[in-house]
Order: sequence, then structure tokens, then C-alpha cells
Amino acid sequence: MNTVTTPPGPAPAAPPTSGAPPAPDAADPLVLGRYRLRERLGTGGFGAVWLARDERLGRDVAVKAIPRPPGDSQPGRASREAIAAARLNHPGIVTLFEAGADDRAHYLISECVEGVTLADLLAAGGLSDRDVARIGTALAAALSHAHARGVIHRDVKPQNVMVPERPLDAAGVAKLTDFGIALLAGDEPLTRTGDVVGTLAYMAPEQAEGRRVGPQADLYALGIVIYEALSGSHPVRRAGPAATARRLGAVLPSLRRSRPDLPGELVDAVDRAVRPTPEERGTLDELRAALEGAVEVVSAADSRLPALPRRRPLPRGTGRAAAGLGAGALVVAAAAVGPTPPVEPAIAAGAVAATVALVPRLAWLAAAAAVTAWLALGAGAEPGSALVVACALAVSPALLPRAGRLWSAPALAPLLGLLMAGPAFAVLAGQARHAWRRAALGAAGAWWLALLEPLSGRTLLLGAPAGASNREAWATSAPDAAADVVAALLTGRTAALAGLFAAAALALPWLVRGRSLAADGLAAAVWTLGVGMALVSVAALGPAHVGAPRGGLTAVALAGAAAVAVRALRGPVPRPARLPPTVGESGEALH
Repeated sequence: MNTVTTPPGPAPAAPPTSGAPPAPDAADPLVLGRYRLRERLGTGGFGAVWLARDERLGRDVAVKAIPRPPGDSQPGRASREAIAAARLNHPGIVTLFEAGADDRAHYLISECVEGVTLADLLAAGGLSDRDVARIGTALAAALSHAHARGVIHRDVKPQNVMVPERPLDAAGVAKLTDFGIALLAGDEPLTRTGDVVGTLAYMAPEQAEGRRVGPQADLYALGIVIYEALSGSHPVRRAGPAATARRLGAVLPSLRRSRPDLPGELVDAVDRAVRPTPEERGTLDELRAALEGAVEVVSAADSRLPALPRRRPLPRGTGRAAAGLGAGALVVAAAAVGPTPPVEPAIAAGAVAATVALVPRLAWLAAAAAVTAWLALGAGAEPGSALVVACALAVSPALLPRAGRLWSAPALAPLLGLLMAGPAFAVLAGQARHAWRRAALGAAGAWWLALLEPLSGRTLLLGAPAGASNREAWATSAPDAAADVVAALLTGRTAALAGLFAAAALALPWLVRGRSLAADGLAAAVWTLGVGMALVSVAALGPAHVGAPRGGLTAVALAGAAAVAVRALRGPVPRPARLPPTVGESGEALH
């Protein structure tokens, strides 16, 4: 039997910045023109993993550097790993962002995972049976995803499993990594028939014999991992490689012998998964079902895994429905303040709501144009009001071009203003996932507040700008509206209000994170104080008769309390990943 071994060698040198290696005292070399290497975090038979900073996108990444000496076959492995990982998109699999090379090494750029390997957890001890069941369920789901896309991992072992410190959901409590020796369906094998790659102690018998393997080999390896985690001992590994090799193909003792207290369905599924003959092992779905069934019945004493975030996903289609309802509400509001509409407002609002729910961006733009045209040209036309409404409507697609479902959201700001709760819109805007959208929503809400004050004749937050006339003076004249309203709003006060709302929404999830009620309360108090003081300063930029913002600091304090309550309902803010997966040492036991 031929073998492919990967004896440990000297750690690879730091990748170069431009072909030549960096000087010995060079700090943080740059690779592929954008990844600044910070710290070497692991080495293995095929390369090293570095913690790096993506200077283009401003995020931490993991850079796996695989040296490419002249005539070496490792570039083929790098390409194989990149192609395998690129086929996969699953929360239980470490995500590959990019692959590249220079004259010194091949590089695989992947997400960073803040956590430790399953091997580290097993060595430390203390994993509860429930922890093992949750991890096994996630790995079974990840492998099913890979197999459905023609990828056989061939090196499932605790060293190649990352356990995140803060999983986002049940599918992400464990992440499979290192597809360096994966087998791809429809592709030529990486090695010749008779060659052996993998890690001996977790290798299926058919894989150890050098035969071409299928999904059952990964099922066997996962069964061994679960067996080891539940029993506390490895059923195959012995003192040396030769003794371990003699155990391959043997019928292993039942897990029930060491753990008679475990549910019978789980024990039977694990025993079946580690049978020598592939056809007798059952399926990944069967093993996964047994693990899922055991999660709630096995012991959770001394659990090491964190509780999953308390997320309450909205029903499917909620976003489209909300976008439609928002657009319909705007039509009703326009009918209430504008000239007599050509059709019944309820009918028009219903038609707009249904259409926007189906095609959010296109229908929203068409409805906005129709409302503006009706205000400008319909019976009892008010071209000045049409101009002000158009200025309000235009800001949403301008600031949020790809987020059509959010285009009606800024209209909530003046509605909250009517309830003396205008600053609370910054809390709503702060719930958006992406930083740019939070800031854009906050600024758009401030703009709507500023425009709707002269249009409605009400003080919603700061009052009409200096020099603005009553609506009757400009409603029927677009030039007068441009001079009395739009131009009056294009001042430092409006810009400052937009900047304040944008900054408040942007910073909110960085302060109120949902991990500790006490910490959130303190952070919300800091946020409230900062927003309140800034709002008073912005108000001072306006006319002297305006006075304090509507609702005063009470409104801001209520907004801060709402931020804590909303975060408690939504669950903790996901932590940014930091530590990358370690490099798997394929073939570590083949000497």
C-alpha cells in the first residue's frame, strides 16, 4: 500500500510583499496587495495560517499560506481546497473568501472564527453530552451539504472542527474546515489509486486501503469523532501508528459498553456509523436525526457551549409585506393633506401596497412618481407641496439604492415626531444589519422630519426653519416652495440633525450589544446623554424662538430604554470573528 505522508518540517517563512521575503525585522507583510499579516496562529504539514487584516474591506481574515517550492505538488492541493470550499455555503463550514498566489506561496483567504478547535475542547475535558450532540448535529448537516455538492472531505477529525465562541444559530455551533484533501465529484483523484491521504486514527477502512471513497467515509470519521467525545477515549488510536493501523477494519466495541446511560437510539446510530463495511453504516441523515433527538434528553451538566442567541425570526415575506404597507400608508397620508385624489384613497393605497410587496423598488418608484404628479397636476393642484414631497421621497432611493424594502421606513420619523418620540427613529434605524444602511436610514429619517414640519404645519422635533412661511404661502407655487422650504432647510441645522441621527443609529449596536443587561443599561445611558446633548446643540442652531426639541430629553431617554428592550428581544449582536481555524495536519499519523 502506497502512502502519502506529511512529515512536519520547518515553519514556512512569512509570505513576501512582492516576490522577495520580507526582512527579518519587517512587521506585518502584505500579500495579494490587500491582506496585512498580523500573527501566525498555526502550522501544519501543508502550510501556515495567519491572522490578517483585509485593508480593502476593513475586516479580519484568516490567510492560509501554502509554500510552492519548484516541482512541488502542493499547488495542486491549494487549488483543490479552493475549488472544494468555493462549492460550499453553509453555516457549519468555514467560508472561503478568495484564493490567490504569488511566486512564493498559494493563499486561501477565509473567514476568521472566534473560538477553539474541538480537539482543544476534548483535551481540556468538560464537554457535556448535550454539547457533543449539538456539535455532532451541526457537523452532520455540514457534511450533508458538502456531499450534496459533490465534495467528500476525507479528513474529518477534531483538529478540523472549529467551535465558535458565539454561534449565531444551531447550524453554526461547529464549523468544518480544511478541505485540502477533499475529493470532488467528476474530478480526477488527487492521488493515484492505492495512495492514502487523511489521518489514520479517523480513517475509514476503505480509505486506509487506498480505494476511492464516498460519503460513507466521512460518516465513519464523524462517528469516530462522536464516539471519542462521548466515551472519553478513542476506539481506534493506539500507542503507535502500526498498532493503530492494525485496528482499522476491526469491529469496534459498542459505545454502550462505556456509556450505558445514553439513549439507545443515539448509541445504535453511532455504533452503526463506525462499522467496517460502508454499506452497513446507515446514512448521515440517520445519525443526524439521532443526535437531534438526543439534544434535549442527554445531560447538559457543566456545558461548555454558550446558549444560542434568542433570535425570533420573522415569518417569511414579512419584509415585503412591511414595505407594501408602508407605501400604502404614504398614499393615504398624501391623500389626507393634498388635493382631491382621482380614485378612492383606500383603493389606491391597496393597489400600491400589493404592487410594492411584489416588486419593491420598481413599484415604489412608480407610486412615488404618480403621487408627485397628482399633487402637481391634479384637481386643486399644489405644485409647491409636490416639490416638498418629491424632495422627501427622493432621498430613500438615493441613500439606499439596493434596499427597496426600506424606502418607506423614513416616513416613520415624522410619525414618531407626532407622538413626541422623534429621536426613537434612530433606534429603529440602528436595527439595520449593515453600518451604511443604519447611517443612511438615520439621515433619511432626519430629512423627512425636517421636510414634514413645514408641510404639516406642526412642530415634530425642532420646528420649521428660519424664514419659512406658512404652507398657504407656497403650496401652489413650486418656486416659492423651493425658496421658502427647500432652500431654508439646506442649512447647517438640517445637516447637523441628519448627521446626528446617522451617528446615533450607526453607533447603537456597538454600544447596546445584548450580552449583559447591566452593560446595556450603562451603554444606553451613555448613548442617551450623547444624543440628548447633541440634539440640544442642533436646536440652538435654529431660530431663537424654537426652544428645546419637542419631547425634550425625556424623548431621548425613552429612546435609549427602547434600544435596550429591542436588543433584548432580538438577541445579542453577533461578535466579529477574530481567531482563524487551525491548519489541519493531514496524514499526521502516517509515518
